[in-house]
Amino acid sequence: MIPFADADVRRRSFPVVNLLLIALNALVFFYEVQLGGLELLIGDANLAISTFFYKWGFIPQELSRGEPFTALRVGLVSAVNIQSPVPTWATIFTSMFIHGGLLHFAGNMLFLWVFGDNIEDRLGHLKYLVFYLVAGVVAALSQLAMDPHSQVPLVGASGAISGVMGAYLVLYPFNRIKALLIFYFITMVRLPAALMLGFWFLLQIINALGSVGLADQVNVAFFAHVGGFLAGIVTGGFYRLLARRPA
Repeated sequence: MIPFADADVRRRSFPVVNLLLIALNALVFFYEVQLGGLELLIGDANLAISTFFYKWGFIPQELSRGEPFTALRVGLVSAVNIQSPVPTWATIFTSMFIHGGLLHFAGNMLFLWVFGDNIEDRLGHLKYLVFYLVAGVVAALSQLAMDPHSQVPLVGASGAISGVMGAYLVLYPFNRIKALLIFYFITMVRLPAALMLGFWFLLQIINALGSVGLADQVNVAFFAHVGGFLAGIVTGGFYRLLARRPA
């Protein structure tokens, strides 16, 4: 199921921050393609793009042990410098704008396009930007808490976007989401946000629990999705409580 639009909500403001976030992610991804070549479009990584991921992605063990990695062993005798130009804590932020392939990038940006503009409209431009970054931080720390010794770079905007989706669930639960349903055939459906996002979150919980003890074999940071989504639910709930506005 691929969402591509929301049907019922009319914005009061232009989503400048949301569009800038999408544009910044796109610029970084185009740079990645320059490094990794067309192979990156299908998720393959050469040495140049792998080095980029290690330098700018968030590596949980760097933060848990308090010491950054400086070299990546290649073969038996050579090593590549992977020391990040920024402090380890800052890679939590830089990792939010890096993607591992075309499907990873396109999927995240589609979800951000569908759900982010209305959250920005409700919170305001600056508050939305702060919320987006905080949700991304919570997501990264959630993955760190579950796998503090991981040496695999965490990259992607999905943790922050999960926060946007969690807030959408609270603020717009009855809005209908237009989506393409692909199952032996392709058709368009309209589903309540509560149903679609609730089902998505349930899948993340199931996959996260199933990945416990298998971190090295799983390429998706499911606990980051869960942590980001819960951060969005909490933020949306506090907003409704303080603003006293109905869904």
